[in-house]
Amino acid sequence: MIPYGRQDITQADIDAVVDVLQSDFLTQGPMVPRFEEAVALHVGAQYALAVNSATSALHIACLALGLAPGDYLWTSPVTFVASANCGLYCGAQVDFVDIDPRSYNLCPDALARKLAQAEENGKLPKVVVAVHLCGQPCDMQAIHELSIRYGFKIIEDASHAIGGRYQKQYIGNCRFSDITVFSFHPVKIITTAEGGMALTNDEHLAERMALLRSHGITRETSKMTHEADGPWYYQQIDLGFNYRMTELQAALGVSQMQRLDHYVARRHELARRYDLLMDDLPVKLPWQHPDSYSGLHLYVIRLQLDKLKLTHRQVFELLRELGIGVNLHYIPVHTQPYYECKGFKADDFPEAIAYYRESITLPMFQTMTDDQQDAVVAALRKVLCS
Repeated sequence: MIPYGRQDITQADIDAVVDVLQSDFLTQGPMVPRFEEAVALHVGAQYALAVNSATSALHIACLALGLAPGDYLWTSPVTFVASANCGLYCGAQVDFVDIDPRSYNLCPDALARKLAQAEENGKLPKVVVAVHLCGQPCDMQAIHELSIRYGFKIIEDASHAIGGRYQKQYIGNCRFSDITVFSFHPVKIITTAEGGMALTNDEHLAERMALLRSHGITRETSKMTHEADGPWYYQQIDLGFNYRMTELQAALGVSQMQRLDHYVARRHELARRYDLLMDDLPVKLPWQHPDSYSGLHLYVIRLQLDKLKLTHRQVFELLRELGIGVNLHYIPVHTQPYYECKGFKADDFPEAIAYYRESITLPMFQTMTDDQQDAVVAALRKVLCS
């Protein structure tokens, strides 16, 4: 089975992790700050906070921005559930904005219309989570301009997008957002096994997220309510969480970062090759905004079902039977039973539903060979043209 995604672990990665295993620190040592510095320097952000998952990063990002009961968080319906759940963790209410039919990201025009209506109803969002689906950045300048007008904060869920660029600058620099979040899950562009990171240019937000990721505990005397009892002393000054990243994960991340640009470049080679090989097939190929250089975590096609005798499900299952590990990213969040119980209906966001009914994620990973890619296309051609 050719998987839709796969990590690349080299001997250098293994050696980096072994070095940590043989060191004095398995957690809370020097490697996490080193990894944070490497990512921050690469993308051009002032502060980086490594955590145990992108979900944790989203959670502390929302808390740092003051999201609380009575507030609203808006995001795209075409994303993993964590992009929405982070608002619920804070006691806020969640709503969605339909996607752009070309980029599959949150649509700025739909956002503008929804904001205008929400302003009339007194229900403007406190936070908008802009998800860079497949690695292609949202139209962040347009979203940022709306944030200035309507007063909401912006989190970039860039879980798919490290190594990508927007307006020729690396995603993660927070030029048009308050906080950006990366994921380092094994199927992502680089991996720390599990792990995530929140980046910001705001010192206060960075300090707040650092506190929240480690139980709300501080050893800084300036933040304590009274003088320390001794060198052992610490205080819990907020309700935080154990969201720390281990030294082993960070060491793997530092090693992987050295190959990030190479990985993304290879993904672009594969995408161009897919585009050429499938140009005559009854599928809609991914569209890339001219202002963007996608991280290309995913390569998603949309079936032109009106030209096929097979259903979406039949195509998917036949490809799996032929050894092609296709997937579907994602089931629209608002159709999940948990969200249906909150009153959402499938047709609330028609572009998201249209996307879901036609989309298939093809294999895309940096070590994918041309022969493997040829096998994917041959299988797709056999299924669609037989």
